Amino acid sequence: MAVSAKPAAARPAEDLREAMCPHRLVLEHVTSRWGVLVLLALMERSFRFSELRRHVGRVSEKMLAQTLQTLERDGFVLRDAKPVIPPRVDYSLTPLGREAAERVRALAEWTGVRMEQVQEARAAYDTAREAKPAS
Repeated sequence: MAVSAKPAAARPAEDLREAMCPHRLVLEHVTSRWGVLVLLALMERSFRFSELRRHVGRVSEKMLAQTLQTLERDGFVLRDAKPVIPPRVDYSLTPLGREAAERVRALAEWTGVRMEQVQEARAAYDTAREAKPAS
């Protein structure tokens, strides 16, 4: 990533967004619906593909394969293919993946702790929207 000589405040907003693209992409991978669930599952132990799919639940084979490939490419997941018959492939976290998963877990735990407040906010929002006359 190239670093501009101008201070961040002097650069146009478009330049800042462009510079953040690689970071945003990794953030999207880690915080995607399936990315979060895969990282959290792999914190427990390594899994074979079908085991992981059952553990995560409601994920298609295609989406799980794409998620695992993306996380592997980013250096978060290790794919260990064993040369046996039938083929055996195990997925586990790399040290970088474990660090990312720990941070994702903290966010997941926070949402669990704050869920009641979120539900209250949603109810208040919905009530206010229902009471508002249509324009």
